Amino acid sequence: MFAADVVGPTVDRLAELSAGGRALEFAIGTGRVAVPLAERGVPVTGIELSRPMVDRLRTKVDEATIPVVVGDMSTAVAPGSYTLVYLVFNTIANLLTQAEQVACFRNAARHLTPGGRFVIELWVPELRTLPPGREATVCHSEPGYIGLDTYDVLNQHVVSHHFRFSDGRQAELFRTPHRYIWPAELDLMAQLAGFELQSRHADWAGSDFTAESPSHVSVYRLPPHGTRRT
Repeated sequence: MFAADVVGPTVDRLAELSAGGRALEFAIGTGRVAVPLAERGVPVTGIELSRPMVDRLRTKVDEATIPVVVGDMSTAVAPGSYTLVYLVFNTIANLLTQAEQVACFRNAARHLTPGGRFVIELWVPELRTLPPGREATVCHSEPGYIGLDTYDVLNQHVVSHHFRFSDGRQAELFRTPHRYIWPAELDLMAQLAGFELQSRHADWAGSDFTAESPSHVSVYRLPPHGTRRT
């Protein structure tokens, strides 16, 4: 996720979508995307729940360069208005209820100017790889690492289990819970907040989104004028 061929197209697309205005990143983290986007001349502000991540960001840039509001991206308010709000690397799925995810869309709408865009990078749930009667799939495997996803299909929850190991008999385990969202459900959340789907691609480079795409980059836009439903 930190590789130049991943970050580069992401920053290129976001800089284009900012349309010369200010950008707000929900769940800015350590600034993987925000720092190079700011270096491209786009003024960036962030919202981040994790203080340790903000501390890591501060080793790269100061508060004047990239201001950050510490809080929940579904409710926290950043000062000013923006032409672009964005979420990268599946972060909206960190909100574990549908109500929180809808609130995230509405919070994005509150921060945007008329005609502003909300961009979400999100994976497509891989339920087709889940055999009947099984609750887990291998999401990634390489030397020294294996990732397993366990699904609760009734509640649309998935927990990613990250195992890291060396040549010994022990492994380190890190878990991340998510609520997965189908593209159609995401579009309905957008409509509830007053957005329209502008585009959907399989990646930041603009590849076609198909039934086989494992993830998507969706761009939602507010109407240029008129009343927004927030």
